Amino acid sequence: MQFERKDPWLSLCGLNCGLCPMRLGNHCGGCGRGNPACRIARCSLAHGGVAYCFQCSEYPCSTYAQIDAFDSFISHRNQKSDLARAARLGADAYGAEQREKRRILDRLLADYNDGRRKTFYCVAVNLLELQTLREILQEIAERPEIDRLPPKERSACVAGLFQRAAEARGLELKLRRKK
Repeated sequence: MQFERKDPWLSLCGLNCGLCPMRLGNHCGGCGRGNPACRIARCSLAHGGVAYCFQCSEYPCSTYAQIDAFDSFISHRNQKSDLARAARLGADAYGAEQREKRRILDRLLADYNDGRRKTFYCVAVNLLELQTLREILQEIAERPEIDRLPPKERSACVAGLFQRAAEARGLELKLRRKK
């Protein structure tokens, strides 16, 4: 039996795949493309093929004890809370929020990336609440001078807006590597 994902936006374990730089670059098919290395996918199969870990009768299990201790290509910091949100809202409503976040991310990458901020924007959109992202976009819209800046300065200005919003919420917008 092969593990297969129907939801390409939220992984079995709670990662927001639709906001991952590896996924954006078509370098990762996610856990639903027959990735036999994923121990959580193998666990899902052993537990009846649940679509999300929160559907398992043993969740949260020991696998989740340190799952958010460090990041991979995408931040793991919201992994547990995102699973809880998906369980509370339902996968469809949660997916709608993630698709809006992806549209925001696509816009940031198209209009405000100087070629060096892909991971920064992926982390920012993943960690910040949707309402905060909307507020930042509104601020950008209210400041047309931003769009008249040269690309590097425009990128730095917008990244600064995200940085300030994150700092106000006690967030750090960078990946935490395993030491």
